[in-house]
Amino acid sequence: MVAAFLLLAATPSYSQLFKGSDAAPQGAVVYSLPQTSIRVSLKVSLRNFTAGPYASFSDKYLGVSAERSSKKSCVIEEVEITPMIEADQNLSVAFNIGNSKNASANFLSLCSQGLIVAPGYINGDNSQMRFPSPVQPSFNEAVANLATQTTQLYKTVTNEDGEVEKIAVPQTQTVAKSAEKKAEETAQLIFRLREKKIDILTGDTDANYSGEALGSAIDRISKLESEYTSLFTGKTTVAVQQASFEVVPRAKNAKQNYVVCRISDTQGLLPADNMSGRPVYLEITVTEGKISPEISAEDIAASKGKIAYRMPLVVTARILDGQTVLGQTRIPVYQFGNVCYFPLDLALGK
Repeated sequence: MVAAFLLLAATPSYSQLFKGSDAAPQGAVVYSLPQTSIRVSLKVSLRNFTAGPYASFSDKYLGVSAERSSKKSCVIEEVEITPMIEADQNLSVAFNIGNSKNASANFLSLCSQGLIVAPGYINGDNSQMRFPSPVQPSFNEAVANLATQTTQLYKTVTNEDGEVEKIAVPQTQTVAKSAEKKAEETAQLIFRLREKKIDILTGDTDANYSGEALGSAIDRISKLESEYTSLFTGKTTVAVQQASFEVVPRAKNAKQNYVVCRISDTQGLLPADNMSGRPVYLEITVTEGKISPEISAEDIAASKGKIAYRMPLVVTARILDGQTVLGQTRIPVYQFGNVCYFPLDLALGK
């Protein structure tokens, strides 16, 4: 395990906490103590199911059950937990390294190894965020929407004998088919397509199909059958979302539980402060040792002539969706670890 070292002083020297709004003392070097941020990357699938317009007639005409209500759901496909190193903005230090050449060389060495970080430093890849627009499925009707309907009307006439007679007068008009009628005709068409496919495969047809022609004919019939069947069984479209969220654990928190983001069945991945989705939690458990108290300005000031190093505390990080564990790993958290001090010359191996 690599310890993160913080060079606080060299004799003669001084060290003090530094705020970005303050002016750095003349001749002082400003650096920050490293801290761990945790990046959680998620990949989810937004599933949009649209019920078919003939779903209520599926049992009657196709003999299969079909979902009658449209619905949306969000399913987590992948989770990745990555510890990141960045500068702790609350622990920037201004110090005077003095005239010691060894101390200067040691400071440069620590900088080159990344054990001391510049204020504002973040070591990480660009976060990937991809939110595609949802696709609304559409259905293609298999049969005509209109039909011809003949109605038998009657009119009364007086014949030559003076008797009143009723004469039939047929009247034809165009009317819209009912949903059940269209479902019935579509089911009949589906069965005819299936029969045609069997005829082609068994050779019981006047046309001769072979090679690519046979495969093309079967494929075309299968696509039509699938399209018409979806009028009963419905359609599902899937959109993929990817996003990364970062959490910086705080040592002073009594409970190490953090809301990473939220998930909505209709909107997908949402920021942690959007209350319209269910929360996804980052749970940090300390299995060995305990979280150390935060370093104070007095500790920094008292460390003149010494090097301070912080040993990160290794914890177990879990990602939870309700009671479901989505991912778990062990990571070092620098801001949870102990800070120790020893003379500068010892750090140089003398």
